[in-house]
Amino acid sequence: MLRKWDNLPRYMQTEAVSIYYESLRKKKAQLALKRSFDFIAATAMIIILFPVMLLISILIITDSKGSIFFCQERITQYGRKFCIYKFRTMVVNAERIGAHVTAQCDNRVTKIGRILRKYRLDELPQLINIILGDMSFCGTRPESTYFVKKYTPEMFATLLLPAGVTSEASILFKDEDELLGDISDLDQMYVEQILPKKMEYNLESILHFSLIRDIKTMIRTILVIIR
Repeated sequence: MLRKWDNLPRYMQTEAVSIYYESLRKKKAQLALKRSFDFIAATAMIIILFPVMLLISILIITDSKGSIFFCQERITQYGRKFCIYKFRTMVVNAERIGAHVTAQCDNRVTKIGRILRKYRLDELPQLINIILGDMSFCGTRPESTYFVKKYTPEMFATLLLPAGVTSEASILFKDEDELLGDISDLDQMYVEQILPKKMEYNLESILHFSLIRDIKTMIRTILVIIR
């Protein structure tokens, strides 16, 4: 649910954020429906996809050493930190031996990991995050604390809603790792060129938020993955 303006973190109580806040404040009923939809749909999907998730778990532990799941601290609604769950697609301690983002030919990615990332199957455990209320099916992809510190005042408006599994920006930048290519400083490239462009779409989605729009984005995501 949307907090009262005075209860927002101080760094979000700015003129740049207020435009987006006022737009969402008029849609509280739809925000409540969005949460109900997320919880019911995520619960149903976990039950239906349990056999698939079990098979993926077995493939991961037979492909490389390490845990089945990868947990990383990310930022969601109102700047709250949470642990995002994914199927592990990289070698153990990958975050200590490379950049915060992943390039196309990143040698930290495992064989099974490449397949999971290609078809976005590594995102399935985020159904747990949705049930817990950390995430939504549709919304701005959660960034790490490192990148949130690089936000402009306007970008903080994306924290008015829970982070999402998919979004318009996610669809348009589905080949982000290819865009990054073999750049030496991946993090700087992401902050200066990729992040601002993604945020343009994320901010526009907040201004035009509706549950129907979210569902359409989810359907588009599924179609893109299938193609």
